[in-house]
Amino acid sequence: MTVGTDAVTRGWGLSRTVLGGLLAVVVAVGVASAPAETGAAVASAGPGAGAAERVEVAAAPARPVGLTLTPVDQVGDFAPGEPVTVTAADGHLTQVALTGQDGTPVPGELAADGRSWRSTEVLGYGKTYTTTATAAGSDGKPVTATSTFSTVRPGRQVSLSMNPLDGQTVGVGQPLAFYFNAAVGDRKAAERAIQISTAPPTSGGFYWFDNKTVFWRPRTYWQAGTSVTVNAAIYGKNLGNGVFGREDRRAGITIGDAVIATADGGTHQMTVTVNGQVARTIPIAMGKRGYETPAGTYVAMSEHTNYTMDSSTYGVPIDAPQGYRTTVAVATRLSNSGIFYHSAPWSVRQQGNSNVSHGCINMSTENARWLQSISSKGDVFIVTNSGGQPLAPTDGLGVWQIPWETWATGGKA
Repeated sequence: MTVGTDAVTRGWGLSRTVLGGLLAVVVAVGVASAPAETGAAVASAGPGAGAAERVEVAAAPARPVGLTLTPVDQVGDFAPGEPVTVTAADGHLTQVALTGQDGTPVPGELAADGRSWRSTEVLGYGKTYTTTATAAGSDGKPVTATSTFSTVRPGRQVSLSMNPLDGQTVGVGQPLAFYFNAAVGDRKAAERAIQISTAPPTSGGFYWFDNKTVFWRPRTYWQAGTSVTVNAAIYGKNLGNGVFGREDRRAGITIGDAVIATADGGTHQMTVTVNGQVARTIPIAMGKRGYETPAGTYVAMSEHTNYTMDSSTYGVPIDAPQGYRTTVAVATRLSNSGIFYHSAPWSVRQQGNSNVSHGCINMSTENARWLQSISSKGDVFIVTNSGGQPLAPTDGLGVWQIPWETWATGGKA
């Protein structure tokens, strides 16, 4: 579909016979006598007692149909991402047509009861459309209504990027991240536009880090094997302050195995579980004094091989006493601030007994290759007893640093 142009579609029509007038309902009532031996009194039903009586019940009076078209006639700023609707009260729709200014029909769908209709394709920005609907009431008389309206010309359109992307398999800690390229004034409108469905059903919620960034996460870690569908239907939606969505984004995502690694700076060991079972315990070395690894729950962000570790990326020049520029065989990013777990053959002697890194989690090349082979982005890495400051929730995907009670408030005002 090309956004911003009229859809090439078909209108919808039907015919229906409506019965009008008063109806007579004939009900046969059998009157039986009580058995004589019971001694019960039997009241006379008058002449012909015991025969079927005819009872006539009048139907409700016939009414004219009431038609409601949304948007109404002469509206000039209709949001093209919202559906055009027609409803019939005390009757049924017999014909509905929605057409663009050039006569091109826009498709729609009639409800099973015939009492409502809604468009099924978005409209274009800055276009004029006409809705014509006919319905018949219980009085049998047809009524026709027409609405000619225009869609809004947005002052600004906003785009959306998101993570993860369509087709990806991610770990149980992965949040759904949405990044707008302009400020969103109506956060509730944005949340309504971002539709998230899961199988099995999963409880979760949105949290805004600023007016351009909103994440959705489950209340607890995802269940392994969950299917997630994201339909960020922002096109044509009013997101506040004259800002409208530019285009929709969609993704089908799969939650993989529950891989959770817990790194203990006191024991210098990392325990890796897969779906609740211990898979391996790995000797490690974390940040040394002055470079203590931040403590908290990390989410794996990206995986790399033959990756160059560069101290200048977090403010330490390469030629400084603590500077470095080193290529490692295996590296997985855990934070924006430069925390990785990675292969470190130079510190194998210290791994398992002391912390000697600049903040990263060091392990042997063999262990790093194994860990990366069973894990993926979105896996959970928990750092304890490191002596470091708490991991900032905004440092990478540190969403699990925020308690659910705080997350449920929806984020920053």
